[in-house]
Amino acid sequence: MSEKNREGKRTARERLQQAREADKVRERRRRTVVMSVAVVGVLGAVGVIGVVASEVGKDKSDNAAGSVSAPSGVKGTDDLAIPVGAPDAPSTLTVWEDFRCPACAQFENAFRDTIHELERAGQLKVEYHLATIIDGNMGGSGSLHAANAAACAQDAGKFSPYHDVLYQHQPPETNDAFAKNSHLLDLAGKVEGLKSAPGFRQCVDAGKHDDWVKKSAEKFRTGGFSGTPTVLLNGESVFPKKGSENLTPDNLKKWVAAANKGKKPGTQTPSAPASASDTGGASGPAAGSAASSEAEVPRSASAPASAPPSGPVSAPASDPAAAVAPSPAV
Repeated sequence: MSEKNREGKRTARERLQQAREADKVRERRRRTVVMSVAVVGVLGAVGVIGVVASEVGKDKSDNAAGSVSAPSGVKGTDDLAIPVGAPDAPSTLTVWEDFRCPACAQFENAFRDTIHELERAGQLKVEYHLATIIDGNMGGSGSLHAANAAACAQDAGKFSPYHDVLYQHQPPETNDAFAKNSHLLDLAGKVEGLKSAPGFRQCVDAGKHDDWVKKSAEKFRTGGFSGTPTVLLNGESVFPKKGSENLTPDNLKKWVAAANKGKKPGTQTPSAPASASDTGGASGPAAGSAASSEAEVPRSASAPASAPPSGPVSAPASDPAAAVAPSPAV
């Protein structure tokens, strides 16, 4: 083959290779354009969806805020505290609780007598805040429904005894029995006059205070709390201990006495509470009323807290105060 023919073939191969490279470049550009259009389209759709979701969220939030129905007699910031005891008592116990929380039931069933005793003596008032973290952790709606029912009981002037009944009859954490309004109404029958109180049944069935409960639950979620129960005495955390001292009924009395030294006990009479109709029901903390029935909690007021078999982890038996593990916040 002559040198001229070889050069011709080499030139033809180079032209073919160049043409193929040009085709590849054009194909890459075409794909880039197609992909760019697709990405822009997707981002545009996401942007629209995000705006819609944002606006829907705003509308829902605004509507909820505008339609919140707070129970009667609530106090504190944003009207989220349900007060129990003489309003002019010198010390305040702030309690954040969830009606499905086992640790909350353990706390309540161990300290109920002591708290009511201090309330009756005008030494202590309690401000209850309701949370719904177990609904978030375990699923269900029992925390919400029970809190709404308790708020309805507040409207009827019977929050304290109904609150106590709910904790005395708390189902296992995984059992969402409180989600059934019929069950909550049955438990209301254990508080004298509550089930037949005007508007109570309708309040429970309609979820009248659901938005108020949700507002309280949001306050808990954003308040920097570690779990339920959260218990503060005059703004200082005392659960599961205050400084180096464990929370026990005797220590609670001691701390309240120290805080109230030189101060007059409260004399204002709170709304008269009802007493539970069954032997396991709770008597209310009306100022100057008789001592709580022993049937409320089958232990003396000075007995340390102990965990029920199905409850959360407690401190070793050698510990003078059985520590209750708070439910983690979500």
